[in-house]
Amino acid sequence: MAILVTGGAGYIGSHLCLELLNAGYEVVVVDNNSTSSSDALKRVQEITRKSVTVYTVDLGKKEDLLDVFSNHTISSVIHLAGYKSVSESSSIPLTYYANNIMSTLILCEVMQMFNVKSLVFSSSATVYAPTEKNEPISESHPLGAINPYGHTKQVIEEILRYLFYSDPSWSICMLRYFNPVGAHDSGQIGENPKGIPNNLVPYITNVAAGLLPALSIYGNDYPTRDGTGIRDYIHVVDLAQGHISALKKVETTTGINAYNLGTGKGYSVLEMVRSFQNVSGREIPYIIAPRRKGDIAVSFADVTKAKEELGWEAKRGIDAMCMDAWRWQRANPSNSALV
Repeated sequence: MAILVTGGAGYIGSHLCLELLNAGYEVVVVDNNSTSSSDALKRVQEITRKSVTVYTVDLGKKEDLLDVFSNHTISSVIHLAGYKSVSESSSIPLTYYANNIMSTLILCEVMQMFNVKSLVFSSSATVYAPTEKNEPISESHPLGAINPYGHTKQVIEEILRYLFYSDPSWSICMLRYFNPVGAHDSGQIGENPKGIPNNLVPYITNVAAGLLPALSIYGNDYPTRDGTGIRDYIHVVDLAQGHISALKKVETTTGINAYNLGTGKGYSVLEMVRSFQNVSGREIPYIIAPRRKGDIAVSFADVTKAKEELGWEAKRGIDAMCMDAWRWQRANPSNSALV
């Protein structure tokens, strides 16, 4: 019996595969490598000394996916695959809707054909409606994505709910990520976005490595403790382990549930910069830029539900996140081929 991981060669996917192998699972990966590299999974296999079966498959091609299910006895699916850039989704929304939603529909159709009804879905905190309240966001917070990327996640969640209502033998966990950062402590797998990073920590590591001249901080006049935006950053290894906790739930019960995956703490941009400087010994020059449209002052998770129902909570703090990200950057100064 194997676990199928879609998008398993990506940043989160490679860390998840490593944790699954360490936990004793057989792992099958499908990934079209459009935003990832097979080298990451080669490193995962080197670290664990265990093998992963990898298919270069586009989820939009049903026949190819049928072959994967025919070749393996799949017990559960962890669905990570999809386009994920908030800014890009606003430029090419139709591409995001077509890819993220249609690929999920095809995946669920094939799962249903093979009577595989245990699914962990990679959702996002971007499904939540914006709030100006300085309080943690729980799973009962109103939904209301404000960009096409987040809206694809919200639509998929709705589709999965109706799927379960039509057939209660399904077991589905929808994991709403906050801000994944960091890397495996081996320094062998980590995050390497193409071009100028959209996310804070890879932007900081690029500046520290001299690949970019300075960090742009978008706004320092928010009503926060230092004027910069506050977000809930979660170590990618903690995030991967959260998936395994969710997997155990879908393997043993039926139902559909959403869970926040975060630390339950908010860190400001400047706090992240100071932590990185402390653990790396590198100065991070920065400039203050205008606020970005759609950004809010504070966003962090209420993680009570995941702790109580999944038995999971994040263990790694801000310094570990920054140190592991820097270790990855130093070990891979020319990592343009890796994720």
